Amino acid sequence: MTFDAVVLAGGTGRRLGGASKPDVLLDGRRLLDHALSATAGAGRVVVVAPEDVAVPPGVVRTLEDPPLGGPVAGVAAGLAALDAAPGPSAPLLLLLACDVPRAARAVPRLLRAAAAAHEGGTGRDGAALADAAGRQQWLTAVYRTAALRERLRVIPPAGASVRELVSGLDLAAVTASGEEAADVDTWQDLAALEES
Repeated sequence: MTFDAVVLAGGTGRRLGGASKPDVLLDGRRLLDHALSATAGAGRVVVVAPEDVAVPPGVVRTLEDPPLGGPVAGVAAGLAALDAAPGPSAPLLLLLACDVPRAARAVPRLLRAAAAAHEGGTGRDGAALADAAGRQQWLTAVYRTAALRERLRVIPPAGASVRELVSGLDLAAVTASGEEAADVDTWQDLAALEES
């Protein structure tokens, strides 16, 4: 099944001392580049990030309005950029935060689970990675694009929580293996991943 991808790479990096989170290096590569590796196979890719974050050719860049409006505003901006990009809209959308650098290993399982739900007519709205405690990671997930669009029609994106965005959506849980769900919010988080 075809899919598009939106990578959220904004934010203030407050817990990283104001560092540009997408530009933080892990294993010699930027966190953003780890996330972009996870989008391999996507029809179209959008990165929601400030202008000073470099994106590779062929990747569309946009920014939420207002800037720093939060992740839901970033999702809305990403979908709007996909609407403006050439090519048909895919039925599935891979949504990734740039600070989950090991997520690439989980993406094929997420796509399979979301595609099975979509094609099987189960009524499910996608699949989200679940961490070791069973908590779904809504920013490491594959959604039915139409389901996300519908949610954005009923909630104001600026300042909304991701919990509000996914409220009412039925997502299959895909259990993370190893550090697939580990995120980098602090320098300690980064050091732990470097040592693994």
